[in-house]
This record gives sequence, C-alpha cells and structure tokens, in this order.
Amino acid sequence: MSAAEGAVDRALLDAAADWVIRLRYETPDADTREAFARWLGQSDAHAQAWERAQRVLGHFDLVPAGIGRDVLRSRGRRSVVRALVAGGLLLPAGWMAWRRAPVWTADLRTATGERRDWILDDGTRVVLNTGSAVDVRFTATERRLVLLAGELLLTTGKDAVRPLLVQTPYGDVQALGTRFSVRLNEPGCQVAVFEHAVEIRPRHGQPLRLDAGQAARFTEAGADTPLAANADDTAWEQGMLVVRNQRLTDVVAELGRYRPGVLRCDAEVANLRLTGALSVSDTDSALRVLAARLPVKVRRVSAYWVTVGPQ
Repeated sequence: MSAAEGAVDRALLDAAADWVIRLRYETPDADTREAFARWLGQSDAHAQAWERAQRVLGHFDLVPAGIGRDVLRSRGRRSVVRALVAGGLLLPAGWMAWRRAPVWTADLRTATGERRDWILDDGTRVVLNTGSAVDVRFTATERRLVLLAGELLLTTGKDAVRPLLVQTPYGDVQALGTRFSVRLNEPGCQVAVFEHAVEIRPRHGQPLRLDAGQAARFTEAGADTPLAANADDTAWEQGMLVVRNQRLTDVVAELGRYRPGVLRCDAEVANLRLTGALSVSDTDSALRVLAARLPVKVRRVSAYWVTVGPQ
C-alpha cells in the first residue's frame, strides 16, 4: 500500500466498502446509483477510496455467487470487509482459511480475466475460464474434479479403470471418453459436449446422457431437455467472445465476467442486438468495438465502474 493510499480517510474507506457491496452484490435502483454518483464525485479522495474497495473486493469474484452474497450481506462480514479495505489487504491469511470459501486454496484456479490450462497426471487437459476454481481428487478407483466456481473445458485422458467425474453443487457429470464444458450458472449448471458423450447425474433426478453436439442445463432436481451445443461458447479459450444476434445487456454481462469492478448496461440500450467477435483478453478493446458498431457510449466513473448507455 502506498503512502498516498494510506492517507485516505477511514470514514471514506468504510463508506466505499458499503457502496461496493450494495452495487455489486445487491440490486441497486436508480436512486441508489444516483446517490453513489453524487458521493463518488465529491472529491479525488472519494474516488481513491472507491478504487481501493474495488481492488480488495474483486477477490470475491472467485467465491461462488451464493456464498459471496451471504458473506457480504452478513453484518459481521461487512465489518471484516471494511477492515480489509481500510488496511489495503487483499488476501489475509485468516480470510483465506475461512471454511466456506475453499476456492482460495483450490488446486487449480484463475483470477478475474485470467484463463489457464493444465495437463493432469492421467493426460487429462483442464482449461479454466475467468474466475474459476477446481479441486483435483484422484484415487485408485476414480478421477474426480470438483468445480467450485466458474467454468472448465475438459479433454479426458485415457484410463481404462478409473472413471472421470466433474462434481458440482447440483450433481456429477461423468465423462464417457470425451471433450466437454461445464459452467456453474446459478441456479444450475450448463454442460455442453463436443466429442463423444457424458452422463449427467443430478443429485435428486434421473441421469441424462448427452452425445456430441448436445447441451443441457441441470439442477439438483433434474436435467432440462437437451439442445444443440454451440461451439462458439468455447471461444473464450482463444480469448474471444463470439455473439450472434444477442441482446446488448447479455453481451455486457458476459464481458463483465472478465474484468474487475462493475460493468453495467443501461436499460435504454439493453435490447440492441449485436453479432460479432469481441476480445475477452482486452475488454477495453471490446468496449470500443461496442461503441463503434452500436449507437452507444461507454462512460467511465473510474476504472472499476463502467456503464454502456445511449449516446
């Protein structure tokens, strides 16, 4: 933490922590957003406090959404968050050890905007998308990958004895010699198969086999009817987001997964449609493309608060 950052008033840091919780993890209405804009615009010190709060709380992007909301709505946890912001600490040891957030110590993990791949001992290739976390639990009888947050793309290695399963909060997905993706999309989980097949096993529902070219969403209660898998959905592996006649609000929400802070779309332009390819490696470039191709303007309150709205 720099000397300049250390000089930020504690009351401003507490206020900034409260604002970022309200704006990121609750459902702010127009009056709340206007009140925030007035608060932020009061001085450079307000903007500095806001940016520090965003840097600290950006690490909650690795926490599964339900857990993150529970933590940040808790009165006790708000006090912890305020302390983190005031101290400029990103990953204190005590917070990392918090038992309800195992993503901090996951075997494989990525930060917001990061994508990485690993080759496991059996030859399985695991690619993690932004803000994802996986535990690897290989035993003598099975190969189990526990998806704690985010999204993975899996190409299975050969093992004639041990089945390979992806465990999610909603049930398991067993690979049947295949390449497939699994994304936590609460409430539920999305599976798409690109080679061979998988079997979805909802926690309380009937199993469902998906063959190559099929996709389905499932919850604990069961799986939906299979639909056609979209190969464009794995373009993130190459650092791209491919959209075909999609609503702008959905495109902006997806881009928001790849950058820290708040990225929002005004209701006035939410239903504009876009077809094309955008970079998720450089989301600022993607936002410039939106502004060039659609009648919209990108407005930045700070590096951590960006709005796509009408011109």
